[in-house]
Amino acid sequence: MKHFISISDVGDPEPLAEEALMMKSNPEKWRNFAAGKSICLIFFNPSLRTRLSSIRAAEILGMTVTVFNVGKDGWQLELEDGTVMDKGKAEHIKEAAGVISAYFDLIGVRSFADLKNRDKDYRDAMISGFVNYSSVPIVSLESTTLHPLQSLADLATIREFAVKKRPKVVLSWTPHPRALPQAVANSFSQWMMNSDVEFVVTHPKGLELDPGLTGKPTVEYNRKSAFEGADFVYAKNWSTFEPYGEIASHPDWIIDEKIMAHTNDAGFMHCLPVRRNVVVSDSVLDSPSSLIIPQATNRIWSAATVFKNLLS
Repeated sequence: MKHFISISDVGDPEPLAEEALMMKSNPEKWRNFAAGKSICLIFFNPSLRTRLSSIRAAEILGMTVTVFNVGKDGWQLELEDGTVMDKGKAEHIKEAAGVISAYFDLIGVRSFADLKNRDKDYRDAMISGFVNYSSVPIVSLESTTLHPLQSLADLATIREFAVKKRPKVVLSWTPHPRALPQAVANSFSQWMMNSDVEFVVTHPKGLELDPGLTGKPTVEYNRKSAFEGADFVYAKNWSTFEPYGEIASHPDWIIDEKIMAHTNDAGFMHCLPVRRNVVVSDSVLDSPSSLIIPQATNRIWSAATVFKNLLS
């Protein structure tokens, strides 16, 4: 594994998920595995779980960690080639990526879609720029189109709690008051399509994802039919792909006890943060079937597994 940007960097994701659970079961074995190594975590956007889990993962491995908040601590970066830089942006990604990679052994980068220009967002210019101009491995801490560290943790969670070899996993669109990127949903679809699960995506018509990224999963517009017999339900909002970046209003798509009753006592999953009683009801979120805390905990071990493999 040269970088960790998408499923294409991994191949078969199942062994990687198993490795994450193995590391979780015996964390002491990996302490100081990467002593003397360093990582820079670069954030262009806010973060709680990604930031803290990546720091903890690096610390467990014995790495030194530097967190760099670009909007607050650094220059805004120019991403385009051939630009006459006589306006706001003071530094080009060529120099920034080159310098940072000279200082550290690994670089993690987090950037969001602005949901204004689909072509621009789906070029993933920030992550691509760091990959192109860095001399060390790049880890996506979420990009404009994908969130592979989250997806690895999600797969590890499914494997940790599954009671049968090939569980039914449902990705369900849910309401949200703000327009959100498609990155988590795109990435989760990629990983499930490459894993040994029965995978179904359900959403209102008009909220289709990019088939070029998701791998063309089974889509069921009837939510009750999609939930029937499900072993895991993953709730996630995303804005429209066409027209791009718009909010869709379907408040009846909240995940509540009534719709979960159609499942096979499914584990409930969400990447967090979650808006209670908008995305999912308290009764589901606080139920014994809710896996949100174990899922978030597995973010540490997904990151540790990726860091370890990139440094091996």
